[in-house]
Amino acid sequence: MYKFNRNHQFHLSDFNQPIGLKMNPKNRWVVKAASIPWFDIEQRYAGLFPSNTGVPAKPLQTALGSLIIQKQYGYSDRELVEQITENPYYQYFIGLPGYQDKAPFVPSLLVEFRKRLTEDILAEINEMIIEYNHPDDPGTGSSNGSDGNSENGDNQGTLILDATCAPQQISYPQDVNLLNEAREKLESIIDTICYEYNCSKPRMYRENARKDYLALAKCRKRSAKRIRQAIKKQLQYVKRDISYVDRFLESEGISLSAKDLARLNVIRELFAQQEYMYKNNVHSVKDRIVSISQPYIRPIVRGKAKSPVEFGAKLDMSIDEHGMARLERLSFDAYNEADVLIGTIENYLKRTGHYPERVLVDQIYRNRVNRAFCKSHGIRISGPALGRPRKLTNEERKQSYTDNTDRIEVERGFSLAKRCFGLGLIRTKLDTTTRSSIALSLIAMNLDKMAGGLFLPERFLLLVMYVLSKNRLKNGSEHILFFEMAY
Repeated sequence: MYKFNRNHQFHLSDFNQPIGLKMNPKNRWVVKAASIPWFDIEQRYAGLFPSNTGVPAKPLQTALGSLIIQKQYGYSDRELVEQITENPYYQYFIGLPGYQDKAPFVPSLLVEFRKRLTEDILAEINEMIIEYNHPDDPGTGSSNGSDGNSENGDNQGTLILDATCAPQQISYPQDVNLLNEAREKLESIIDTICYEYNCSKPRMYRENARKDYLALAKCRKRSAKRIRQAIKKQLQYVKRDISYVDRFLESEGISLSAKDLARLNVIRELFAQQEYMYKNNVHSVKDRIVSISQPYIRPIVRGKAKSPVEFGAKLDMSIDEHGMARLERLSFDAYNEADVLIGTIENYLKRTGHYPERVLVDQIYRNRVNRAFCKSHGIRISGPALGRPRKLTNEERKQSYTDNTDRIEVERGFSLAKRCFGLGLIRTKLDTTTRSSIALSLIAMNLDKMAGGLFLPERFLLLVMYVLSKNRLKNGSEHILFFEMAY
């Protein structure tokens, strides 16, 4: 059940401030609250509650505002509730009618907020926020939008696209560790069955299995032969425990809970993969499980010097001419980024009514299919042409340098989202909440840009680069002017 517009927030003057508290109307959270079309989003949010019975849900502003605050600072669920209770600006941002010294909701409710605000809904909210702050550009679903025909106008604007990985907070997936964890969980399942159904416990050799695991885990120098021997022993222990569980399930009247049954299926698949890699002496397998508690996570090969392989979701993010970020594709399985470009350009056409004038992408996107598509629609794609390199003119070299410089904006967006808005380490446990968490990171970053929320070190660095490039730091007056601009 949802009561529409139950606690709608109008203006800072309507916020019930305690005696002696004078809130600053230029505070960043007041500015951010004014940058979000709460009323329009609430209409979309109210449609998620078709029933008119039950306990009324929390307002949209409370749910979305709380998650944005959490993304901004990386609070845990408990710490976020404490911070909201202590900060009147946070309470104003989440739509409370006035300051109160009690918690507005329990921490566990944040999980429901993340489940309810799915990836698709957050993508719509992100588009509504961008359209609300840039009314000159026709947004999705507007009357000025195109139905797929680019004859409405000439190509305009710039589209930047790139891919990255959002790492998940899991332990590094070593084969021995995964098998040892699987063995421990199987032993826990067997203990539960024996306790609930009063069965005698089979011999599982727990102490021997633990000693065999620690013999390798505490070893400083691990040879390939020693690792292979440890994997063989753990495979034998896991195989024996799975046979015990199957024997219990074949008995009449014995069944597992839904949680234990799902975990058992994951362990079966993990055992099959590990056994296949051991017998064939290989180190890779299709859809490899790297976490028993989060089996949807897959290894993503990125080829970076710091981390060649990352474990998390792979995503494509686009940046428009206003610097606003959008999530174009999100998947836990590895995919070819080149397949995303045409769909991203079509989405740009639907939003604005015209194709972009130029598309700035790296080498992997510039295949023959994408080049032919861009050429047929009058779109200039960055980078050299395919085939033997030819000598460029001065104008072409200048254009190439400009494109490479402007394309850095998407790299800066990845850096900002990972350092300041939680994209660098996802801590949620479910696949649905992980998708929501990634989408929220982009929304929080866009709001920070709209509110002029560049952190001072970044503003300082940008101004230093600008002033030094113009050779303006020549006397003291220039220094004074520079620091006034920085602040």
